[in-house]
Amino acid sequence: MPDPDDQDFAAMIRAADARGGWNHAMGLTVLRATRAEVVAEVEVGDVHRQPYGLVHGGVYAGVIEAVASMGAALHAMSAGRGVVGLENHTSFLRAVRAGKLSVVARPLACGRTSHVWEGTVHDAEGRLAATGRVRLLVLEAGAQVAGAPAAVPGSG
Repeated sequence: MPDPDDQDFAAMIRAADARGGWNHAMGLTVLRATRAEVVAEVEVGDVHRQPYGLVHGGVYAGVIEAVASMGAALHAMSAGRGVVGLENHTSFLRAVRAGKLSVVARPLACGRTSHVWEGTVHDAEGRLAATGRVRLLVLEAGAQVAGAPAAVPGSG
């Protein structure tokens, strides 16, 4: 019997991202997305750089949160739930100007009401550029966020 943690949802996520949104705008491409690990990459371009020509810290925080949220959402959607981020702590370790960034997120804790995921970003030479930890709230079906029902991926 196949392990549900091994099912890869990358194609589903790429199809959704192709319609627009933050991942699309940042050029984030999901290569693998399972309940145990999400792997993505982004080619650094002008849109990612701050005035000194370095990748903006918000890019690191954003891509780490994006892949962590994807992994947590894959866990939650199997129970008809969704997730939203509560906290993102990202540390910038190495300045990067160009090349491809590789992003990986893995769960540290997956509970009924919250998840904690850890993410890493490596530069094109494989050097660690940033690390982060994201805490997410698991939403019950029908929960409201910012005054509207939270959409649960795969629910319609």
